[in-house]
Amino acid sequence: MTDIQRCEVRAGRLVEWTVHPLAIEAAAELPEDLRPPSYVQESHVQTARSVRDGGLFVPTWLGTAFDIPGQVDLDVLEEALRVWTLRHETMRSGFRAVDGQMQRFTLEADSLTLQRKDAGNFPDAEVLTQYLQDRFDVAADALSWPNFIYTAVVRDDCTSVYLAFDHSNVDAYSIYRIPTEIHELYAAGLEGRADETVPVASYVDFSAAERTKADQIDVDDPIVDRWREFVTNCDGKLPNFPLDLGLDPEGPLPTQKFLTEMLVNDADAAAFEKHCRPYGGSLVGVLAATALIVRDLTGQDVYRTVAPFHTRVKSELSESVGWYVGGAPLEIPVAEATNFDDALDSVRTELRKNRPMSRVPVARVLQLLGTDFRPTSPDLYSIVSFADGRSVEGSERWQELKAYGLIRVSYGDQVCVWISRVHEGLQFACRYPDTDAAYKSMRLYVERLRDVMLAAG
Repeated sequence: MTDIQRCEVRAGRLVEWTVHPLAIEAAAELPEDLRPPSYVQESHVQTARSVRDGGLFVPTWLGTAFDIPGQVDLDVLEEALRVWTLRHETMRSGFRAVDGQMQRFTLEADSLTLQRKDAGNFPDAEVLTQYLQDRFDVAADALSWPNFIYTAVVRDDCTSVYLAFDHSNVDAYSIYRIPTEIHELYAAGLEGRADETVPVASYVDFSAAERTKADQIDVDDPIVDRWREFVTNCDGKLPNFPLDLGLDPEGPLPTQKFLTEMLVNDADAAAFEKHCRPYGGSLVGVLAATALIVRDLTGQDVYRTVAPFHTRVKSELSESVGWYVGGAPLEIPVAEATNFDDALDSVRTELRKNRPMSRVPVARVLQLLGTDFRPTSPDLYSIVSFADGRSVEGSERWQELKAYGLIRVSYGDQVCVWISRVHEGLQFACRYPDTDAAYKSMRLYVERLRDVMLAAG
């Protein structure tokens, strides 16, 4: 995971694909699709609207970058991108505002076509990088449809593909899968083979089913009670990262910076994972280490966070593109922890108790709590996320193909941390408020985190 400034953008001829204007016109005339948005989609779009109405444009797209070696056949690549788009229904499903409500529409598969445009030669990599970021900001906007764009930087020896999507369409796991899926479709096209990929489940269907289930939860449900207690313990709000961020509560939404580096190599990551396995694995280890670091640096005896978990609870969802993420409130007590294993045990206990709560959308819980969490920031709360990408098909080639997950870094007063297990080790990435205090805190956090991991291994 990185940002577009760090994904090895190189000079070349830029080609873009967007949804054809005729398809956009057809979408404007579509009747309502009665399948509602997911709660996380609704919250995301409403927050984007609220921040925009406050006078600030905050891009929140995610993306992926990867190389195709050799001289590319653009017609075959275009067909691969079209087939991939049709395979994932969320890509041709958008929202319009009707009487203040989000109304879904979904284009039929045979109505969606792509339009190719040659955007010209870019001999300067820095100029190209800035152009791509600016282009993605507009084309992958949360408040419009289409809200995605495909591009390729063409050269004689290889072509770099850059795809950007509004977050409402994708999560990190969706991003992980895209390079291999596009490569497979492209290879099939070159060889004249039929597409052998099987149909996948629809995130649009999942959204409707999840919402129907979530709407059965009422204000007296034990899950809502637990969230109410958690919010009370967080002084009536959702938690930010508990180190000094140097924020001005009365100031404007700050810009953000990005920090990424390898924490430990493959051997040390394997040793850390082995140590943590009896307690539940590396995720437990990351949370335990964070809780101890927070205690040692701030004196807080309880580390409170909302931990993200995927909601792909059925096997047929494993290859589906969408935003399959929920959150669970965690309160990790470490006052009595004398060593790392004590903290691991506390995290394991808390996860066993609270992880199932992530299947109820946070936005639904907040709705039931009736608390005024006015969305003034693109992030409702800070996160420390862990994902193991090694099981993703094709991940062993990510380094060779210069494959990256892309995060747009713009504005925000929260800290979002992504720790990824890749074949080369454990990678750290985060975006944080652009203050001196936040930079010092995040640098110290990274160093302490690495120390804990090496000591545990």
